[in-house]
Amino acid sequence: MNWLERTANLRQWTRGGIRAPHKPLLLLYALGRFQEDAEGGLRYSAVERDLERLLAEYGPPNRTTPAYPFHYLVSDGVWEVRTDHGPGSPGNGVRQLRRTGATGRLAPELRAALRREPALLGRIARSLLDLHFPPSLHGELCEAVGLDLEPAGTGYLPAARRQRDRRMRELVLAAYEHRCAFCGYDGRLGPVPVGLEAAHVRWWAFDGPDEVENGLCLCSLHHKLFDKGVLGVGEDHRVLVSQRFAGHSPAAREYVTALSGRPLLGPRSGTRPVAAAHRDWHLRQVFRGEPRPATAS
Repeated sequence: MNWLERTANLRQWTRGGIRAPHKPLLLLYALGRFQEDAEGGLRYSAVERDLERLLAEYGPPNRTTPAYPFHYLVSDGVWEVRTDHGPGSPGNGVRQLRRTGATGRLAPELRAALRREPALLGRIARSLLDLHFPPSLHGELCEAVGLDLEPAGTGYLPAARRQRDRRMRELVLAAYEHRCAFCGYDGRLGPVPVGLEAAHVRWWAFDGPDEVENGLCLCSLHHKLFDKGVLGVGEDHRVLVSQRFAGHSPAAREYVTALSGRPLLGPRSGTRPVAAAHRDWHLRQVFRGEPRPATAS
């Protein structure tokens, strides 16, 4: 059994390209708990709050429930569910899962494979992270699910994984003249830019191309906020700030809320701006809620 390929090809709900990382999030959470206790099970009523928080923070903008992946992940052959009455999931209803004492855990064959080959856990986790989330979120997502990953080795990668274009960062930073498109930060250490990153607008994990018109040069702070849905880009190439964002310090006002309605800085003349299709994808799939009114200048 090739567990790396099986977990890389989870069947996911799709409609109109909507992002649905429910199963990958549950599987990452289960891998973290396996590291902590290889024999333990995850009783739905005990982990429901944890899974709700993961979906709220790393899932799609629309509200959803962890009951669906808890039930449907069984069909992928990597997960099993038992109730107080015996094996088998009682269904995808929250009340059913709570009432029957539904408890999930990694499939027996997968648990056995992880015991035989401990490094497999890290390879599966990194594959799930690469396939479903941008790199800026990998570290904090591992912390959120309790995963402790060793430095990446040169293990086998699933065939479906695309190769990134290493020139993407260089091209995007040059297009935006080595300054953050949101705030204008342009720090250097000698000749080397520091704290500046190339952000994918449409995530690479969701077929976002390594092209300048799918990129923004952003400082580390604004890259993280962009990938978390706090910030976005409107159709007039102005910065959007989510109404859900709350921050009362002068720094929060200066570096986040004051950006609302501010025009992007760049790209330089002759370079294509962010393509409408990628910008729209980010607004539908990542940006949280409605944008704030533009800040008066």
